[in-house]
This record gives sequence, C-alpha cells and structure tokens, in this order.
Amino acid sequence: MKKTAFICDESYFWHNTGGGALFEPAVGYIQELGFVENPESKRRIKNLLMRSGLMEQLVQIKPTAATEAQLEYFHTRRHIEAVRHLSQTTGGDCGDSAIVGIGSYEIAKLSAGGAITAVRTVMENPEMPTAYALTRPPGHHAEADRGVGFCIFNNAVIAAKYAQKHLGVSKIAIVDWDAHHGNGIEDAFYEDDSVLFISLHQEGYDPVDRGGAKDLGKGQGRGFNINIPLYAGSGDAVYKYAFDQIVIPAMERFAPELIIVSAGQDANFFDPLSRLMVTTEGYRYMTRAIKGLNLPMVCLHEGGYCPSYVPFCTHAIIEELSGIQTDAGDPFLYSMAGTTYNTLLPHQKSRINQIKGDVTHGTH
Repeated sequence: MKKTAFICDESYFWHNTGGGALFEPAVGYIQELGFVENPESKRRIKNLLMRSGLMEQLVQIKPTAATEAQLEYFHTRRHIEAVRHLSQTTGGDCGDSAIVGIGSYEIAKLSAGGAITAVRTVMENPEMPTAYALTRPPGHHAEADRGVGFCIFNNAVIAAKYAQKHLGVSKIAIVDWDAHHGNGIEDAFYEDDSVLFISLHQEGYDPVDRGGAKDLGKGQGRGFNINIPLYAGSGDAVYKYAFDQIVIPAMERFAPELIIVSAGQDANFFDPLSRLMVTTEGYRYMTRAIKGLNLPMVCLHEGGYCPSYVPFCTHAIIEELSGIQTDAGDPFLYSMAGTTYNTLLPHQKSRINQIKGDVTHGTH
C-alpha cells in the first residue's frame, strides 16, 4: 500500500509575527488581537491529525533546512541578507507585510527546506508518491528581492527549482488554490515553458492588480501561466467547474512529471481574509482531481486563517492524499445549508467559460 508523507517541525509554530490585528500593527485605534498569520490554525491541523488517528498512518519526516545557495535559486543576496539581519537584531518587515521575528531567518530556511524535503521524498520513493508539508512561514507571495504578504522565502519556487536542478525533473505543474494570487510563483516562471503555473484566487484582491485572466506568460512561457480570478461568493461548485473545464485539461496537455500544490485553505467558507465559500468537500474534490493524474504530488501549506475550520479543510486534503478516511468529518458543514456554496450560478459559469476562452486562445 502506498503511503503519504507528512513534513512538519515544531519550529514552524515558533515563527513570531508580532502583535497586531488582521494584517496591521496595533497602532492608533487598532487594538491588539494578534495577526491572522499566527501558529494557531497550523498547530490545530497537527492536533486534529493526531486526535483522529490519521497522523499515525502517515510517514512523518523531519525537514532539513534549505541552504543559502538553495535560497538563491530565486532570491537575491540582498533580500537574504536583509532577512538574516532583521532576524538577528530587531525583527521587522522585510518587504510588504512580511514580518521577520527574532530567529525567523532559521525558521524560514527550514520552511523552504520542508518544501524541498517533500519534493525529494515523492520523487525518490515510488511507494510514497504524495506528501503534505505543514510549513510556516508561507511562501507563494515572496518575490525575488522582498517578502510579501506574510511570505519571506518562496517555498514552492525553491522546491521546484531544486527538483529541476537535482532530481532530473523537466516539467512541473504548480497549482495554487490559495484565495490570494501567487504573484511570487508567477514572477519566477512567467517566461518559462518548463513550469505550468495555475492560480485560482479571488479577483482583484491582494496583491492588487495581479492575477488577471489575460496574464498568460511571456516569450517562451506564453500559455504556461493560467490565472483563474473568481468572483467573491464563489464556492465548491465554481471550483469544481473551474477544475473540470480549465485546470485538469491544462495539466493533462502539459504532462508534468511532478505536481506542487500551493495549498492555502483561506478560500474556506469562514475565513476572515477572503469572501469565498469553499468547504471541506471542495478541497476534497480538488485534491482528488489532481491525485487522479497519478503523478508525484506535494502539497505545501500556504494561507488559511480560521483556526476552527482550516484544520478540517486540511484534514480532508490529507485524507484524500492518503486514501484513508477517518470519522473526523466536517462538524460545520450543516451551517452552510441554504447558501449557494454548492450552486454554479449563471454569472459564475459565464466567468469560467470566459477565462477558458482566454486560456485556449493563449496556449500553443
């Protein structure tokens, strides 16, 4: 029986983003509550895996920290040095809302290393073709020369480049279902035809002016960058339709050797940082659809800021990766009855069809 790897380290929960509320510091009239990017939702994922008994059926693997040379697969020396300096001195922002706490440099290196460890595991062990890396800090927003949106180093980009440089992987597909656009991943591969990047995200929402449907790549990368900006209020039915019409057909055409998922569960129904309506069943569907391609598959944890619901969404993903069902279920699903989370509305269907047309027109 094939196994699923689980990569995590206690250090991830010790990355300190300081005090604030939502994503702003506690100054003026903003009262301290804690940034939404804090350890709680991530630690509760691990707790739920242990409570349900699923954890003991996974292969637990400790990550190895990325080297500075590996960070430089994407990041500039200036950015790496800036993060290290902040980590060793006062802490602070290394770009745009990307807080470095005291000691965060080493933890961020371990987060990038966790992504590398996951990729190496699935590529070198045919009996373990799937992996979930519960890493922190997240990575998909981080740009070459600065951190962005809680992300310090770009875990997915570094792992993908490692796979190409050291594991003999030629073609990689990266699917980013985080509620926010994966701008850093897009930047890394925008002119690269060896990586297919697909981002599903809430339209026009962080980073602003990124992730447009007509941003299809440049030069030899034209047609290998697919953005699926979704209307606020999109839920399971919209994501399922987008996967059936755009995501899976594009991946089948591309025929990758490795799939990396930037698994941000902040499109969930209860998340404070998006207005999307994805449930555990939606995350199950997306995971099942990608796993059905029968390729090495790695999920790297990104966003997700509802401590009560993110653990159940992530647990559902790991159940699908492993093929093991527990009795954990979804204790909150009943509360969504009467909403349109599982209904494909005409304007939503039209939007997906329009994007599909743009993608088809822009591909080779």
